[in-house]
Amino acid sequence: MGKRYFCDYCDRSFQDNLHNRKKHLNGVQHLRAKKAWYDLFRDAAAVLLEEQSKKPCRKFLQTGQCDFGFNCRFSHMTEDDLEKLNAQVQEERRSKEEGAEVPAGTVEDWLEKRAKRLSLAQSNSSLTEKMLVFQYPPGWPPIQDLPPSLQAPPPGGWPVLPNLQWG
Repeated sequence: MGKRYFCDYCDRSFQDNLHNRKKHLNGVQHLRAKKAWYDLFRDAAAVLLEEQSKKPCRKFLQTGQCDFGFNCRFSHMTEDDLEKLNAQVQEERRSKEEGAEVPAGTVEDWLEKRAKRLSLAQSNSSLTEKMLVFQYPPGWPPIQDLPPSLQAPPPGGWPVLPNLQWG
């Protein structure tokens, strides 16, 4: 049977050899699927710029359908869609300008507080019980929804299992 190549963009597999792989990677179906995948992650400003430069698709505006679909060289966005997209772009720009500072209650704040507590613990040997209590950063999901790697250690630390071998 031999090795098989699976293309994540096209969701199909074929026998893996140089000829088949080149033929697939240069094929129209693969190139369209790859473009569609990367278009999912384009920012709103780039989409708006591209859609504004295109003329509206007459068939899509008249019937609501176009035979070319995503491959149409004309825009399938209505004026309302363009206005919504423009508002989204403006909102993103405003949030970037205003949100240059780190908002309160982030993981960075928590790490700074933790570093201060640890430095106090090293300088002062008589720690209060409050400083030893494990605290989650504000804004985190409920404790039961956290993965085990982010949950607090049990009181007294993790048990050491006898005859435990890693690897």
